[in-house]
Amino acid sequence: MQELEERIQSEGTVKAGNVLKVDAFLNHQCDVRLFDRMGSAWAAHFAGKHITKILTIEASGIGIACVAAQHFGNVPVVFAKKAQSINLDGDQYTTTVYSFTKQKEFPVIVAKKYLNAGDHVLLIDDFLANGKALRGLIDLCEAAGATVEGIGIAVEKGFQGGGDALRAEGYDVDSLAIVESMNPETGEITFRH
Repeated sequence: MQELEERIQSEGTVKAGNVLKVDAFLNHQCDVRLFDRMGSAWAAHFAGKHITKILTIEASGIGIACVAAQHFGNVPVVFAKKAQSINLDGDQYTTTVYSFTKQKEFPVIVAKKYLNAGDHVLLIDDFLANGKALRGLIDLCEAAGATVEGIGIAVEKGFQGGGDALRAEGYDVDSLAIVESMNPETGEITFRH
């Protein structure tokens, strides 16, 4: 998506440790109009799929997923929680994922009443690096008997291999911008096309 690549180039910051900071429009301050166009792009890509639910992980994926849902007939959006709380009651699906950004493992939890066999799920997230968070969401879907119809990603760090591995497993991954390389010393970002 050219618009997203241009925003990354103009407003993104490359940090040491393979970190791309895009908080001005994607995951701290949210550009809802951009999210709407992202949702439209995913709707075009996944047009032949029967999506009944969107699943994401807290927190940065929630806004993107909610806006995107409008392009899929306003299907429900479920987000996996990263911590147990007193508000989570009843039976749950739980797995553990490693966060590249936070550099630690954490649980991801979805109440069983919100993810079911027969659901046709589109996974959406802001970033894809090594694929660990998405692997956790896939595990939750498998535990529920739900079908993963596709994966929509705003920014994929292609050089970290997570997206390529998921594609090799047969998942339909639609990343709107794939960063091929980035240099924290020069700030240069190149994209895969």
